Amino acid sequence: MKKITKILTISASLFAATACVGPQPEYKTSNSSMIVFKTPTVKYADQGFINRASSETKVEIYSNGQAVMSLRITPSQICMSSMECMDAKEFNRKILHAEYPADTLEHIFKGEKIFNGKGLQNLPSGFIQHIGSITYKVSNGNINFTDSSNGVKIKVVKI
Repeated sequence: MKKITKILTISASLFAATACVGPQPEYKTSNSSMIVFKTPTVKYADQGFINRASSETKVEIYSNGQAVMSLRITPSQICMSSMECMDAKEFNRKILHAEYPADTLEHIFKGEKIFNGKGLQNLPSGFIQHIGSITYKVSNGNINFTDSSNGVKIKVVKI
């Protein structure tokens, strides 16, 4: 009887621990990269992975083999390992800059144009955008976003 009780307790604990997680997306690509994510409130720079699924992008930065930062970016919200999930506009207000469009971070980590293509110049291996104090360049799969006025730098260099 003790054995059955123990098995039921363990099963219930496992169910409770995983019930809120929900189904995980099937990531179609995973790229190892050197990632810099620097804002006035957050600073991370080390090797990591960018995993892309049709419904979300997951960014993980590691230091000494341990995940030190994780971002889960979906069209409706952004979850950061050190914070609760929030909608993209709120994330921009707290972490990046309040004036950025909601989809800015998602587009940066996907290497897509931002701000509806404002200031876009095509390059042989990608594109560059100049928008006020922002310089955003995507070339050969590498990404470099710098907003000099607001102290934001996001850089992804493929390894």
